[in-house]
Amino acid sequence: MSSLKETYWDPIAGFGVTFRTMFRKVVTEQYPFDKQPTAPRFHGRHQLNRWPDGLEKCIGCELCAWACPADAIYVEGASNTDDERFSPGERYGRVYQINYLRCILCGLCIEACPTRALTMTNEYELADDNRADLIYEKSDLLAPLLPGMEQPPHPMRLGDDEGAYYRGENQGENS
Repeated sequence: MSSLKETYWDPIAGFGVTFRTMFRKVVTEQYPFDKQPTAPRFHGRHQLNRWPDGLEKCIGCELCAWACPADAIYVEGASNTDDERFSPGERYGRVYQINYLRCILCGLCIEACPTRALTMTNEYELADDNRADLIYEKSDLLAPLLPGMEQPPHPMRLGDDEGAYYRGENQGENS
């Protein structure tokens, strides 16, 4: 008896939800023209950060790639030389790629980064009509040069060695 009652009542209850919402005011999002701000802690596109003199914070350790559960990050480290210095340490990320076709924007790579070189921005428009354009290279991910920064490669400007560089010592002396 109860199954027969449920058989007839369930579709009517479903239509009740439809009829209740059918006469409400329509909410239209004007998305492409009126973009709403994201939450401050929103996880969007990644960014490779720089030191105040323009050197890259990435040391090519590949910890972000190891932490990525979706295997979306590829890092190839290389050694700095005295003639070509891209980061204050002995290594830098020569090749850095993030495949946004695979990335799930979980932020585990951010937690794994020992130098805070990798952070996430609030940029969320990552759609494209070409699959190859969704593999971001190092040049796409690097933070822009701010006033006072110099395009690498160049010598360290903020300290005598990488230890002083990372601790923030001697920042006013060598600028």
